[in-house]
Amino acid sequence: MKETSGRRSRLFDRERRFVHSVGHVEFVATGLDQPLWEDLYHHLLAVRWPTFFALVCIAFCLINALFGVLYLAVPNTISDQSPIGFWGAFFFSVETFATVGYGAMHPASMVGHVISTTEILVGMMCNALITGLVFSRFSRPHAKLLFARTPVIRPLECGEVLMIRVANARLNIISEATAHLRLMKLERGPDGELVRNFYNLPLERNHHPVFAMGWNIVHKIDEHSPLFGESASSLVLSDAQLILSIEGIDDNTDQYMRSRHVYSAREIKWRYRYPNLIAIDDQGVHRIDYGKFHDIEPV
Repeated sequence: MKETSGRRSRLFDRERRFVHSVGHVEFVATGLDQPLWEDLYHHLLAVRWPTFFALVCIAFCLINALFGVLYLAVPNTISDQSPIGFWGAFFFSVETFATVGYGAMHPASMVGHVISTTEILVGMMCNALITGLVFSRFSRPHAKLLFARTPVIRPLECGEVLMIRVANARLNIISEATAHLRLMKLERGPDGELVRNFYNLPLERNHHPVFAMGWNIVHKIDEHSPLFGESASSLVLSDAQLILSIEGIDDNTDQYMRSRHVYSAREIKWRYRYPNLIAIDDQGVHRIDYGKFHDIEPV
């Protein structure tokens, strides 16, 4: 028996497929024995709101349809059923599941009471689970950061630098914000196989004590930089990507939050710069024009 079970497990592993997207690269993973129901909570937290509500509605209808069939399986379980047939039993199940109890229809036999009692118990558990999921989805902290659409590489007096503009779209304070920039690219290993290597790109300033408006992420391209000697074409050939992560504490909620953005090599603009967003009017007020946030101009 153990050997047969092992064969079934391996067969299930081969047939199980997961599709993930990391940045701009799509991976297809096989051989993972992870049935959906074993990590259902994570999946329900990760799906989009429309999908979440659609799944809740589908589950609600299926559960009530199942109990409606149970009520119909035994005659005379519902008193004053209206309409007669499946839909009457279905709507009675909805009223029981939600513990509404309008009073027109009610269980008419011991079997009906047993089924309705079971359904009320299932309904209470489902309501508690859905309430917890909705609260968890609403209470999760989300950083609302605005990342420039294109990184730029521009010359300065100290040499070339890579710059990425980031803004806090909420205009609140993110305390002790920290930025990490990494380069991922395809390279051939010692055995000749293609492998993805990650390189840390040191920043001129990787810490911002009060990140409230804008932040220019700057990496100096010198002889110690992984980007030294690279060009636009070489980065494209190596399928290079920039991975920028920013984390910190939201002062409004006092919660830790993190946001990540990935750029492909084709999105990097060479010999460009970001225009200035801040202007001072006649009254000395500093005005920030976020309408030009994504703009770039040649150097």
